[in-house]
Amino acid sequence: MTTPTSSTTAPQVATRETLTVSEVFGPTIQGEGPYTGRQVGFIRLGGCNLHCSWCDTPYTWDASRHDLRLELGRRTVSSILAHIDAMDVDTVVLSGGEPLLQQRQPAWDRLLHGLATLGVDIHVETNGTVAPTTITHGYVAHYSVSPKLAHAGDPEDARIVPEVLATYRRIAAEPEGPAVFKFVARTRRDILDIAKLVQDHQLDHRTVWVMPEGTTADEVLDGTRDLIGDVLAAGFNFTTRLHTLIWGQERAR
Repeated sequence: MTTPTSSTTAPQVATRETLTVSEVFGPTIQGEGPYTGRQVGFIRLGGCNLHCSWCDTPYTWDASRHDLRLELGRRTVSSILAHIDAMDVDTVVLSGGEPLLQQRQPAWDRLLHGLATLGVDIHVETNGTVAPTTITHGYVAHYSVSPKLAHAGDPEDARIVPEVLATYRRIAAEPEGPAVFKFVARTRRDILDIAKLVQDHQLDHRTVWVMPEGTTADEVLDGTRDLIGDVLAAGFNFTTRLHTLIWGQERAR
């Protein structure tokens, strides 16, 4: 029997110990939702199953606009954990792209276990089309679930997965409510669309946050002024994009 050489085994070992990563950065602040302003570290993973026209991180998935060979790389869990440990933060956000696409990889469980060992709270930002595994849910302290509206550009059956939204609805109803639903709105008409989706999928309006779309401070502020009245009338929460107000589209912020 021929013994495998290191050249044939090394890539397999690397795959078991690595995840596809765009960037790891912090300490910074959470710019959106109920934890706005909280000091956090970010682990931004690569890959996404949607193709939002206004996505503010297309470099994590869009090969038509970015060279993903340069933007993404396989990174070992140990190096990620060392980076996070050096930040000295209490909360780490797993974002993307769609981070839950990688939860079936062996390195995912190792990352979650390692973060828990560091004593940090683990938050996940997801588009709401992929449900967490039992192992994932055992580690995650908070989900920010962001279902996409029609203006994102994907067909409805791709961006809205009823059984997955039902899973997150149940999670949101757990003690301490570890999930919220965050919708990106462009126009006042979008508030009506959000209200219909909330009703159709029996989401608790108290768990709903609306955020204006925009990649500049002026766009975010204009959207805030335009939308806030309708958001309050609908009984929803509102969030700006604090990191955009401060840093615009600067990376690693």
